Amino acid sequence: MTLTTLTPDATVDDLYQVIQRDGGVIVKDFIDAATLAALKADITPALDKASWGSHEFTGVRTRRLGALFKHTQHVADIALHPLYHEVAERFLILPTAVWSGESQDELPSNLQIGMTQAIDIYPGEGAQPLHRDDSVWHWRHPEGGRQARVQIMVAVTDFTADNGGTRVIPGSHKWDDERAPRPEETVPTEMTAGSALIWIGATYHGGGSNSSDAPRMGITMSLDLGFLRQEENHYLALPRETVKALPEPVQRLLGYEAAPPFVGWVEVDGVMSEPIVLLADTPAVPASS
Repeated sequence: MTLTTLTPDATVDDLYQVIQRDGGVIVKDFIDAATLAALKADITPALDKASWGSHEFTGVRTRRLGALFKHTQHVADIALHPLYHEVAERFLILPTAVWSGESQDELPSNLQIGMTQAIDIYPGEGAQPLHRDDSVWHWRHPEGGRQARVQIMVAVTDFTADNGGTRVIPGSHKWDDERAPRPEETVPTEMTAGSALIWIGATYHGGGSNSSDAPRMGITMSLDLGFLRQEENHYLALPRETVKALPEPVQRLLGYEAAPPFVGWVEVDGVMSEPIVLLADTPAVPASS
């Protein structure tokens, strides 16, 4: 079995159906050449100075760079890309029925950016241990059929079977927690620069080994359920002025929006408010109740 590759004119329904079936999908030419070149130019200087990983999971011949919005605003093009953003909504924005007194209401969920990272796997790196990304929350499978995360990996350079292209086990999102992943069950992510792998948090995967003569670079990001703790602490990693310069939808995705009913509120002038007000000189906006 191989990963399905869709063209840029694919619909959100196309992506959703393939991910439901396989746990992940490749979208060819996900971002245009100009945006890709700008991303690479912005992050490469800092990534080249990053330290090597220190153990098998982070890689000893791998450089990683977080807090990407601090290095380039072009990463917003990934976060807001309609195919990625809307397929994440399809998986994650599901209503939850709750009682409040004698009334039962349906609470919607919202999205947040859980983490961002540029990953550069160099020749000589071994394969990363296979894992599920939703394990950061000790997520159990099946968890009522609900997903916690939709992840993306955008290829900054070509991904191949030999240079560390992400290894994925198609269908593993349907497994329970008793079945262990095995390397021989994986297939490599092979895609050209500018293409993207999109998968859900329940799918087993891992960075591949690089037996080529050149590094492979990718940019990864997650869109997660808004009421979960973010994997990367954006509030400490990103200066307030950096966040203020970003589009408001990205500000909200970075955590400056409360998750219904009011997870993440902040008190402003005695009012339980949406945290977005801390980024602008506007009156306090009450959090949802």
